[in-house]
Amino acid sequence: MGARVLVTEIDPINALQAAMEGYEVTTMEEAVVEGNIFVTTTGNRDIITGAHMANMKEDAIANSVSVVNIKSGVDRFLMPNGRHLILLAEGRLVNLACATGHPSFVMSNSFSNQVLAQIALWTDNATYPLGVHVLPKLLDEEVARAHLSQIGVKLTTLTGTQAEYLGLPTEGPYKRDEYRY
Repeated sequence: MGARVLVTEIDPINALQAAMEGYEVTTMEEAVVEGNIFVTTTGNRDIITGAHMANMKEDAIANSVSVVNIKSGVDRFLMPNGRHLILLAEGRLVNLACATGHPSFVMSNSFSNQVLAQIALWTDNATYPLGVHVLPKLLDEEVARAHLSQIGVKLTTLTGTQAEYLGLPTEGPYKRDEYRY
C-alpha cells in the first residue's frame, strides 16, 4: 500500500528473507524514532518497552501518566516526556481484541479447511499419528476449489500431457486431467 516498512528481527534467516523482499531490517531502538505505527507479531515479552515508547513520535500507534479512552480498543497515553502514544487493544492481539468479525465467505474458507483437517487427522492415523502435523497443500487446494466458483474464478485445466510433463501423480484424489493451475 506504499508504506515504508521497517522490520526488526532476531532470526538471521527471517532477517535475510525480509531484506531480500525489499524491507529495511533494523533494530527496535532505531525503528522507534522513525515509525508511526508499531505492530508486534510475537508472543514474547518486552518487544516494545517503556524506553522504546519514550522515543516514539507524537501520537505514534503502538501495541502497548494519564490515559484517555478514545473508543473501545483505542487508548491515548500521555508519556512523561509530554508525547502521546495511541495504544491498540491494550497491547493485546489486535486482530482478536479489536476485530468486528470476518465476512461469511472468509469464515467458510477457514471452517472448511478445519473440517477437512479434522477428517484427515481422524481417518488417516498412519500418516498422522498423535502429535502436531503440517497438513498437505492438497487440503488447501480442495477448499479453494470448492469456493472459487462463488467468486467467479475459472481455472485453466492442464491436458494429460501437460500434467505428465510436470510429473503430477496419476493416482490420487484428482485424475491427471483435473489438475488446474
